[in-house]
Amino acid sequence: MATLILELSLTRIFSVVFYYHFAFLAISIALFGLGAGGLFSYLIANWRGSLYFKLGTLAVLNSLMVLLALLFILTRSGDLGNFTLAAVYLASALPFFFSGAVVSMAVAEAIQRVDRVYFFDLAGAATGCLVLIPLLNHFGGPNTVLAASVLFAVSAAVWYNLAGTLRGRAGAVVLALAFVALIAYNGMHHIVDVRSAKGRPIPKEMFTQWNSFSRIGLVAFPGDYEIIIDADASTGIPGFDLERLSESQRYTLLHQGPGIPYFVRPGAKTLIIGSGGGWDIARSLASGSKDITAVEINPIIADSVMRQRFPDLSRRLYFRPEVRVFIADGRSFVRSSAEKYQVLQATLVDTWASTAAGAFALSENNLYTTDAFREYLTHLTDDGLMAFTRWGFEPARESLRLVSLSMSALRDLGETETWKHVAVVRQDSSKLEGWGAQDTILVFRKPISQDDLGRLTQALSDQHLQRVYLPGDKPANEFGGLLTTSNPELFLAKYPFDVSPLDDDRPFFFYTVQPRDVLKFLKQGGQAADYKINRALPLLFELLGISLLATLVVLALPPLFLGARLPAEKGVRKFLLYFACIGAGYILIQIALIQKFVLFLGHPTYALTVIIFSMLVSSGLGSFFSRSVLHGSGEGRLSAVLFGIAFAVCALAFVVPPVSEIGVGWALPLKIAVTVALIAPAGFLMGMPFPTGLTQLEARFPQAVRWAWALNAAASVLGSAAAIFLAIYMGLRVTLLAGACLYLGALSVVWLHRRRAPDPVPATVTATR
Repeated sequence: MATLILELSLTRIFSVVFYYHFAFLAISIALFGLGAGGLFSYLIANWRGSLYFKLGTLAVLNSLMVLLALLFILTRSGDLGNFTLAAVYLASALPFFFSGAVVSMAVAEAIQRVDRVYFFDLAGAATGCLVLIPLLNHFGGPNTVLAASVLFAVSAAVWYNLAGTLRGRAGAVVLALAFVALIAYNGMHHIVDVRSAKGRPIPKEMFTQWNSFSRIGLVAFPGDYEIIIDADASTGIPGFDLERLSESQRYTLLHQGPGIPYFVRPGAKTLIIGSGGGWDIARSLASGSKDITAVEINPIIADSVMRQRFPDLSRRLYFRPEVRVFIADGRSFVRSSAEKYQVLQATLVDTWASTAAGAFALSENNLYTTDAFREYLTHLTDDGLMAFTRWGFEPARESLRLVSLSMSALRDLGETETWKHVAVVRQDSSKLEGWGAQDTILVFRKPISQDDLGRLTQALSDQHLQRVYLPGDKPANEFGGLLTTSNPELFLAKYPFDVSPLDDDRPFFFYTVQPRDVLKFLKQGGQAADYKINRALPLLFELLGISLLATLVVLALPPLFLGARLPAEKGVRKFLLYFACIGAGYILIQIALIQKFVLFLGHPTYALTVIIFSMLVSSGLGSFFSRSVLHGSGEGRLSAVLFGIAFAVCALAFVVPPVSEIGVGWALPLKIAVTVALIAPAGFLMGMPFPTGLTQLEARFPQAVRWAWALNAAASVLGSAAAIFLAIYMGLRVTLLAGACLYLGALSVVWLHRRRAPDPVPATVTATR
């Protein structure tokens, strides 16, 4: 339980202190540390002293290492170079190192009933997943990490009690209470807190609050208030008196890029996705709108800041009778809505944050896919339009991908002349070389009328905006070139960045490196203005390298530790590949399923909680019953289980999308029940191969058990990185199918081992299988 809480809470810390790309690195760090700790347990097992006393001592060190690692992470400031990141990696791995040693030794000691041991291991992890969200919501990121220290200290007290040492037990209890006191004091005085993020100090904040997917701070700037998300992305709070707007104030609201849709459709019935501090609400109200639906995913922004603590900063904008505010994921809200709107708007809707689920998936964003755009367009009236504002670059990246998504969605709805539906304007074009220029893409449900074209032309003549593309313009830039070309696929293939349309199976909107340019991008370094977006690419390759290295280390070190004591029977060492396959396969499947169910469940946090919890519980039950199901069956039933896993996962890869479509309007409890029902059969079967394999390995050579445990963890590191790689380039369905193939790989190892295995072991050992 403590290990999973530490692992997932570190993803929140990493997303704030570093960039969101590093959040999924926490998963790699955890698995690497667990594998290395499993190797280290070889040495500890030979030390003098009671096993329980050694486990208690390791648990105490584990508790202290959590605090030291947290302090080291939070005190990093200035340049985040490779040396600093390597130091962070090693420091963060230390608690998992000790945790891996404890679990490995416990499993090896209780190998005769490993089915029950593995059940309680997974049940504890499931509990950690369940309590993580309330811990983050109520105590914040740093204190949730410290909560893991409390649990590690409590576990030390349990071990010392089993060892019969009163002094050790009392010391562990005192340590746990000391960490509880530290959490309470830190909650009031913030002595262990984020002071620096992304290499720069955090400005003084009026208000700070954490939840499971963000850290929100409220900062007062001269004449302005900003809500800062994960110490990077921000949303402003307008302070206009909308009942007594001056002409200059109205001009400020409507004569900007995001104000264009209300210049074209004044008084429109509006849906705003990502309302944040309320600027788009203010723009719509200034145009005369009387029916505004505002959707904000973050309850801290919508409730704590805008409606509870600081409503007067926006002159109670969220309380106005024209405004209905919903706390929901924008895409999921649109899917379940039966209404149609004249304006659907999303202005710079993203954060550089990692949701807890985002720890497993790169910069996925289901708001920006062809499937999403089709749903948006079908929720527009015939005179409706949708407006998306993204950062402008030269050459265009994000905004041009919005155009390609729009073209694809329009064609799917039967609109063949897509160039008649799209208009592009740019604000602050002088800032194209860095951050600051904003492109607003207007996509009309029907071809733009002459009246609307006249309003757009008038708006552009009155404002400091650049006309990038209007229907009828010659292809003077990449926007006109894409919209008017007769071969969009060829245009996109030749374009210097990957701005091709993406669907829900590959929702990586922000990743724009062409596959052909991967090596070039890795060599050129972080000179481009959008480097922090595509920075995930070199990190991904570095993580793959680290993962391969970790796996090789786990394979290489035991021979150095054990020498001649290693298994000598033919085929036994090859059987260790079985554990590598199921380790990588499990994490690969888990990561893909989390992303697959985000849309169905309506929120990344729900997907994280329900998928991980249900997989851990069902796998734990599978482990618990593996002894009775596979008892005395040799490899026959194990082979059937492995094949069953592959079949169940393949079925999930094709069943989840249509179920998500059918169940869009279902109540959340029903969605959760359906998700658990879909996941449980595969999860139940996936809990059987590991304890069964360990039992069979123990029967042939007990010393290799810890090696198998460590190799399983190291392969999971490789699987976590491979899952991201496969999802980016091939999609989530292929990622799931790859996980199924890994279980078939484990099946092939079992078959080969059965053919080459030595004579059966004595019946007394066979009975433990």
